[in-house]
Amino acid sequence: MAAGAGLALLAALLAAAGAERSRELFEFSEAKAPSGELFYPAYDLAEFSWDSLRLNRTALTAELRGAPAADPGGAFSNGSLAFRLTAYSSAGRAARLPRLLHSAESCQLQFLLAGVAPRGNGSRFLLQLATVEAPGAARSLRSRRSIDDEYTPSIFQVLSLLAQPHNSSSVLGFLQWKATAYGSPSPRREDGIQCRAGGLQVANGTLPMASVVQAYFGESLGSSCTISALNVSFGGEEGEVYQEKRYLSWSVLLGFGEPPRDTFSPLVISIAAVALGTPLAMLLLGSCLLLLARRRRYSEYEPIN
Repeated sequence: MAAGAGLALLAALLAAAGAERSRELFEFSEAKAPSGELFYPAYDLAEFSWDSLRLNRTALTAELRGAPAADPGGAFSNGSLAFRLTAYSSAGRAARLPRLLHSAESCQLQFLLAGVAPRGNGSRFLLQLATVEAPGAARSLRSRRSIDDEYTPSIFQVLSLLAQPHNSSSVLGFLQWKATAYGSPSPRREDGIQCRAGGLQVANGTLPMASVVQAYFGESLGSSCTISALNVSFGGEEGEVYQEKRYLSWSVLLGFGEPPRDTFSPLVISIAAVALGTPLAMLLLGSCLLLLARRRRYSEYEPIN
């Protein structure tokens, strides 16, 4: 495994354990609530009971699975929450949807919710992420749209959470994802679940940090570090896909430096060239035939001396 992939895997492990980024899982319903939204008691990932880490050295994956230590409502009686990490030793693209483009300096983190019973009809889930930046850096959320959906059908939006030095356009690290989640272990286009990201909010002094984060940043955590929170929600207004299949998978890419950027593949360029070139060729051919017909028409008359 390349050194960059190993570092990215370590960073993702911290996120998966609730130490750096993933903090709470909310469930809410928009159905006929007086305030417009009804939130159920949140699942605090710090209070989960986590199984031992499962490693697959061949596939370069690690999975951490858990459930609430106390589950009085029984929502997790047949379900679990998991974080699955995949490290990469070279550049390429993930085999399954959303088929994120990756480099050797990145790894993929999947948030998996399987078999968890919803506490309301049509309820949706929301994952709260927390980020900690050392002095001299700041986070920003960017959204980019593209007309190319070759690798992720019907999805045209890519979101990136970037860490950048002050007064500089360079990128130190990133989280990148496409605006979709999926409701199947073997996702297809029809399994898509809408994914929305709220605005990035400064949360200094309002979010408790895990001990591993406090140990890493030391005294600067409470004085000079910047803590931000971001909410990512899954599902449409009715939440039909999860209600039916009881499965949710969301993939995000973590890495160092500039995030990978999709470009048009030769296949898309060829199709576009044919689509745009064919009408142009027909127009030119028609113009030539029209000029030839007019020339022949005038050549039938005898010149007048």
